[in-house]
Amino acid sequence: VDKAYRRSRDTSQLLSEEETLTAKLEVLNNLIVQEILLAKARTLKLDVPQSELDTAFANASKNIAADAFQQELTRRSLTAEDMREGLRRELLSQKVIAQEVGSKIAVSDQEITDFFNANRARFNVAEEAYHIAQIVVTPGRDGQVANGTGDDATTPEAAMAKVQMLMERLKAGASFQELAVGYSEDPESAPRGGDLGFVPVSRLKQAPPQLRAAVLNKERGSVNVASVNGVHTLVLVVAHEQAGQRDLSMPGVREGITDTLRTRKEQLFRAAYLTVARSDAEVDNYMARRLIEAGGQMPGVPLVAPGAR
Repeated sequence: VDKAYRRSRDTSQLLSEEETLTAKLEVLNNLIVQEILLAKARTLKLDVPQSELDTAFANASKNIAADAFQQELTRRSLTAEDMREGLRRELLSQKVIAQEVGSKIAVSDQEITDFFNANRARFNVAEEAYHIAQIVVTPGRDGQVANGTGDDATTPEAAMAKVQMLMERLKAGASFQELAVGYSEDPESAPRGGDLGFVPVSRLKQAPPQLRAAVLNKERGSVNVASVNGVHTLVLVVAHEQAGQRDLSMPGVREGITDTLRTRKEQLFRAAYLTVARSDAEVDNYMARRLIEAGGQMPGVPLVAPGAR
């Protein structure tokens, strides 16, 4: 739990004991779900080849200088092997979800047509626009953090470290939407996965130059970081639309609808799959149990399951 906590959060944040334990409970819950998925991976005979892990690890750290990367590991009391193991678990969990959920999602032509007819006005673009999503990281404590993990960078150094962590996870294949829900510090967009919808180019041109540069003329699916006055914004370009009425024969329209419908189905199916997997597993969360028994105070004794040596 401590290693996973140090991998996912900036330990330089000045948190109270209650805030730290709350964050660790969230980490532990994620680890429990991940452990269930790893058990499923063994049943399905799935594995992460060493070459695949090496490539993912290299991609996750390629934009960080080697000395800076090592300094960050040292600051978090982690080794490169700790990071590789966390990455291996994440990649293997993703493979299970891909096989058990993603491979079973289908979008029919009729569903695409029905969606287009029900949302025809949405495809009448008044002016050129970009569909974007964001993850916001601020350098100071926020009064209202609405993300799923409660993570809040409280210093410029912590904010930069958090941006690096998020980019590493994105390069390893993590979902931008899930990271936005879990870590974005923007209370309005975080609950909807950072989605900002279509933003007209005229509005984008009024944004700070760094934000404009992160969107305009960028490829669909690209993620770029814009830093303005210490606030970092990870910007995902979801789609790019020219002005005019679209129809299903135009490039990108059918594909965009398919992606939207597929994402909706995957979110629902994934939530149901994980709920059932957790329900079917025999889980006893000793950390949560001891916190309740101790009235919210964690005893200074190592966590050991009853009967364990």
